[in-house]
Amino acid sequence: METIIYEGYGPGGTAVMVECLSDNRNRTVAEVRHAFTKTGGNLGTDGFRLLPVQQRKALSPSRKAMKTLSWKRRWKAGAEDVVTYDDGAIDVYTAWEEMGAVRDALEAAGLKADAAEVSMIPSTKADMDAETAPKLLRLIDMLEDCDDVQEVYHNGEISDEVAATL
Repeated sequence: METIIYEGYGPGGTAVMVECLSDNRNRTVAEVRHAFTKTGGNLGTDGFRLLPVQQRKALSPSRKAMKTLSWKRRWKAGAEDVVTYDDGAIDVYTAWEEMGAVRDALEAAGLKADAAEVSMIPSTKADMDAETAPKLLRLIDMLEDCDDVQEVYHNGEISDEVAATL
């Protein structure tokens, strides 16, 4: 098994990175290429790099626990961003190198992360309109349906207004 990274352009010029784990490179590239082609995108060539990303670590402690840790202590520990969700979940993002310090600071405050994972965060965003957003979502669905695909990263940004029309 080998890890393979493919990149290409999706609908609306969205940059897409596909991380695969495969025992058959030819089968995997055919499936990934088919998804791009079917949705009006283009798969890049070998060595093609178009999605500038920052590799960051996401830690997910509970929201209740995060309220007990002051903002000043979070940032001092190296947290770059804290994202809260409507369902009460929270993600703490930090640079890969700072992950240990942030995790230790959270644990010292009595907080334990429910999960920790590597995320590729795009440096630039591409706004999706009501026409391109459904096409991008279809591409993502098609890619995620491929057995060898592990992760799909993209720089498409769908506003709440556009999402409400989907």
